[in-house]
Amino acid sequence: MTAFFLAFTVFAVVCRVASLAVSLRHEAALKRAGAVEYGALNSNLLAVCHVVFYVAAIWEGWARGPELDGTAVVGIALYLLALLFLFYVIRLLGRLWTVKLIIAPDHELVTHPLFRVVRHPNYFLNIVPELIGLTLALHSYRTLAIGLPIYLVPLIVRIVQEEKAMRARFG
Repeated sequence: MTAFFLAFTVFAVVCRVASLAVSLRHEAALKRAGAVEYGALNSNLLAVCHVVFYVAAIWEGWARGPELDGTAVVGIALYLLALLFLFYVIRLLGRLWTVKLIIAPDHELVTHPLFRVVRHPNYFLNIVPELIGLTLALHSYRTLAIGLPIYLVPLIVRIVQEEKAMRARFG
């Protein structure tokens, strides 16, 4: 396996762990301030799905022996674009951003144009492209074909839960 794909794999894992660290820091501060978590079971299921998806994609990619071809380049570009959106969404939401569904007592509705154009940018501009990009970069086609539909089930549940929680808070 090439050093490039090893570097990409390590980079992808480090980015996810770093974003999780930010989420945990925000979550702790929000809960200290009296925030309430909704859909905890589904959040845990999403976390497990994310880890399993990464492990499966990396394992399949390394077993297959990915090469730096057009598909891999598109996958890497899509993955990097998804990361940019992740960083942007974290910046826009600030202390409110977590990987869990947490509503703070002083929760303010973010009305940035991105959230008006794309209802759930963290999911549709980060998570889904991230997973597709990872699998294309590593040529993990089985993981994409099997794992993404499975992942979408708790993700859709999360979106429904989030909509319900936000309607209850903001009307």
